[in-house]
Amino acid sequence: MKTFWALLAIVSVFVSLANADEIHVSRFATDGLTGWEAKSFKGKTDYRLVKEDSRTVVKATSHGSASGMIRKISFQPSKHRYLRWSWKIADTIKNGDEKLKSGDDYAARVYVVFTGRYFWQMQAINYIWANKLAKGLTVPSAYSANSKMVAVESGNGRAGQWLTEERDVFADYRTLFGTDPPEAEAIAIMTDTDNTGGSAEAWYGDITLSTVSK
Repeated sequence: MKTFWALLAIVSVFVSLANADEIHVSRFATDGLTGWEAKSFKGKTDYRLVKEDSRTVVKATSHGSASGMIRKISFQPSKHRYLRWSWKIADTIKNGDEKLKSGDDYAARVYVVFTGRYFWQMQAINYIWANKLAKGLTVPSAYSANSKMVAVESGNGRAGQWLTEERDVFADYRTLFGTDPPEAEAIAIMTDTDNTGGSAEAWYGDITLSTVSK
C-alpha cells in the first residue's frame, strides 16, 4: 500500500510538470541575447555569450560599472509565479554591504520589475547573491523602499559553483510589499561594482517562469 501511494505521488508530480505552462525568458543557446536590452547606470558591465560546461550562458564582467540586461516581458505573478534560473560567481564584492549606498554592489542579481501607474511607483524584487546579508534575509534597497533585496545566496562558500534557484514571486511580493502583486513587466540581470569601485565576474544560465514548482 505504501508503494502504491508513493508511485501515485510520483505520477502526480510528472503530470503536474507535463501540464506546466512555462515562459522561457531566456534560451541563450538558441536565441542568444535577442529580446534583451542593455541599461546603463554608470559605465558598462560587459555581458557576452560563452560556453560553460557544454551549454551557452551569459558571462558578466564589471570593473567599477553598473549596467544590466533587461528583458521586457509581461506576466501575471498569480499564474506564472515560479521563477527559475542558474548562476555562478567568481567572488562576492569585497566591500559590498546591502545596507549602505556605498556598498550597494552585487556580483550577481536577477530581478523582477512590476508595473506602476507612474514611473516612481514601479517596484522591484532583487534576488541577490549577497555579500554580507545572511541567506534568506531581506532588506529594502539602500536607494529606494520600492525595491527589495532578497538574499538567495550569500558569501563565498559556494562561489565557483553553478547553482540552480527557484523563487515564488507571488509569495515573495506579498511578504515584501504586503499585498498581491500587479502585473510584472520585465526580468533583468545585473552585475555591478560602481559604488565600491571593485570588480566582479558572474555567469547566468537560462531563466524560466512557470505555473508549477519543481
